[in-house]
Amino acid sequence: MRSLPELLHRTFFRTLSLLSPQGQGVLLRRYFDWWHRTPDPWRLSTEDYEQHKYRSTLESLPARPYRRIMEVGCSEGVFTATLAKTYPEAEITGVDVSERALERARARVPEGGRVRFVRADILTHEAEPCFDLVFCSETLYYLGRHDRLRRASDQLSALLGPDGVLVAVHPWPEARRLHRFLDGHASLSRLTERVFTTPPRPFTVAVYGTKPA
Repeated sequence: MRSLPELLHRTFFRTLSLLSPQGQGVLLRRYFDWWHRTPDPWRLSTEDYEQHKYRSTLESLPARPYRRIMEVGCSEGVFTATLAKTYPEAEITGVDVSERALERARARVPEGGRVRFVRADILTHEAEPCFDLVFCSETLYYLGRHDRLRRASDQLSALLGPDGVLVAVHPWPEARRLHRFLDGHASLSRLTERVFTTPPRPFTVAVYGTKPA
């Protein structure tokens, strides 16, 4: 059962989703810039729970080469750094709404020939469908209502090239709601889903593949 602060947190973001996607994006950017006024506000680089989640996510991937990777909601680039080490030949794009977070991500993983960071909002970002692997972790609950989750599912699926893989990682059992439109998307099929009961909160790693055209 969710705590009262968590329920209020979710209610706040559902209220934001009554705005236009552009208006919602502006407020989310300001919100996350405020959170990132101090480094690593969620302790992504130091908590054992977060490190376990990263390892579990990578272990859930289909074993295949990945040449182009996108991380949606990359924050300060903690997982991006892990991806850069795990896939040394891949081109990696980290996307986040907070420029403050991206400044620290660029310091952690210097941009170069194969790593870059882009400030963008998943609800409005446009990119070519050319990625072999896309991650979306701990992000969808910020988008609010079902129509925004549907839009995000369309946007995420549109990033994938042929035989692309999408990985969604969110708290369990809330992920049932957050992944609803990914599960039912016409261009995606769910390959695997693993639920981890790790304290302090369970999470699921859901892996999707593109359906043949």
